[in-house]
Amino acid sequence: MAQALTEVERKFIPGPDTEERLQELGGTLEHQVTFRDSYYDTPELSLMRADHWLRQREGSGWELKYPGAAVVSGPHTEYVELTVEPAIVAKLCEVLGADVQGAGCVAVVLGPLELQEVVGFVTRRRAWKLVLSGADEEETPLRVDLDTADFGYTVGEIEALVYEKAEVPAALEKIHRLSSMLGVPAQERAPAKVMMYLQCFRPQDYQHLLEVYSPRERPQGTKAPDSSLG
Repeated sequence: MAQALTEVERKFIPGPDTEERLQELGGTLEHQVTFRDSYYDTPELSLMRADHWLRQREGSGWELKYPGAAVVSGPHTEYVELTVEPAIVAKLCEVLGADVQGAGCVAVVLGPLELQEVVGFVTRRRAWKLVLSGADEEETPLRVDLDTADFGYTVGEIEALVYEKAEVPAALEKIHRLSSMLGVPAQERAPAKVMMYLQCFRPQDYQHLLEVYSPRERPQGTKAPDSSLG
């Protein structure tokens, strides 16, 4: 089975000159794409309440994200990404306390696990990549995604993917360095698109999710209920 990756990322609110600055820093616009994301959960949002996020992305298949063991605290997130369906099914059964025998396909277990689409939206993405100056030429580039969702929310993500916990501090150093170069406030915490969708269109569910987490354990980059989400 493929090794699970940990996604280390920081979300931010892009400014009018963000792309110009990325270009000045040597970044390359890799592609522009439009896709639909569908998030699945039980009617009670059992997965989201456990900070597990089951997503089907148009053209990319299924993904389950859940928190990794945080190595460094700060305005970033560390999430394990599962994209192999048998591993996703096994984790879903573990979290939901269910046992679906012989199922290795996510679509097959949706019914038995009472999972249904609870959030859906379309995103226009401009995907950049760059290697910071002074870094090894063979070093994996940072990825910067600038997303605009069809419900009017724009957010940026600076992301690095790592295989080992020992790689997280170095990845974070690069992410924070680039954030500073882009003028992102040091403690800015921009919410994820899915959380902003819930706040806009399912406010009661949004508040219930916030109540589950302590202020230091907000899911997917959220803030406290009385904070401005920009």
